[in-house]
Amino acid sequence: MGVTPRLAPVPSGRPTFLDVPRCTDLRTLEADVAVIGVPFGVPYDLHTAAAQSLPPAAIREQSMRYVPWYATHYDYDFDGELFAGRTVRIVDCGDVAMTPGRWDENSRATTAAIAAILERGAVPFVIGGDDSIPIPVLRAYAEQKPMCLVQIDAHIDWRDERDGIRDGLSSPMRRASEMPWIRGMAQIGIRGFGSARRAEYDSARAYGSVLIGAADVHRTGVDAVLGRIPAADRYYVTLDMDGLDPSIAPAVASPAFGGLTYYQVANVLRGIAAKGRLTGFDVVEIMPERDGGDLTSRLAARLMLTLLGALAHTGQIGSAGRS
Repeated sequence: MGVTPRLAPVPSGRPTFLDVPRCTDLRTLEADVAVIGVPFGVPYDLHTAAAQSLPPAAIREQSMRYVPWYATHYDYDFDGELFAGRTVRIVDCGDVAMTPGRWDENSRATTAAIAAILERGAVPFVIGGDDSIPIPVLRAYAEQKPMCLVQIDAHIDWRDERDGIRDGLSSPMRRASEMPWIRGMAQIGIRGFGSARRAEYDSARAYGSVLIGAADVHRTGVDAVLGRIPAADRYYVTLDMDGLDPSIAPAVASPAFGGLTYYQVANVLRGIAAKGRLTGFDVVEIMPERDGGDLTSRLAARLMLTLLGALAHTGQIGSAGRS
């Protein structure tokens, strides 16, 4: 694609995610899972861009609360150890090197970095950034096998453009629908007022996206929701933290009442891992400046751990026995 992936490593003295080893050169990456921050997508305004460039560092900081126990202590959510006794290689690649204001260049750098991770056989765990970052991330899968895209979000993100910007945070699912390697789509947690007009809703339905409202999740339960997600061999999950209720995830750009609970999201993630192979994951839309007690960033870190545990328990990552 003509772009050499460049990383901005986690600064010395600052923690990596879960205090795992650093990777500073994607050409030498050896891991089951590669954590990578994407500070900038294509923003609508500079204030939001600046505020939502901070979550990679915030989530890394909050992940340290789990470091003393996550690998070996009993996890009641899994009725056993989080990684099921497996050796799981996780590395932190730092952030994609970016220059504020050069949005198109930054997007190409993101695509190149994710493509490099995929070429090395690792599963990308991406920390955004606003909800425009799934667009360049998903573009990296052009040479991969087809996959189903699952979004957890309060909004359907189907705007074709907003103020002339086509790759902004209101458009990731619309752009994904144009990618031929995306085969099937489910959107979970939809509710309230959002960026969509009737036209966007109709476009999503015409494409075949399975729209599952938060009220549906509360009424029918997670098992019913999992049954509505299209069957596929491979899945990618994008998690906008406003998909969760603001009582537990307050630090988001657009809080919406009636959101999903921790266990609903955790069990959806576990269910997807049981349905097929996970090809990648991103978490977006945290605003640390609003995060009293760092609750939202800590919740994001725990949900990442939950998904990692689900992948270990289904044998998708790691090897039997500890090193």
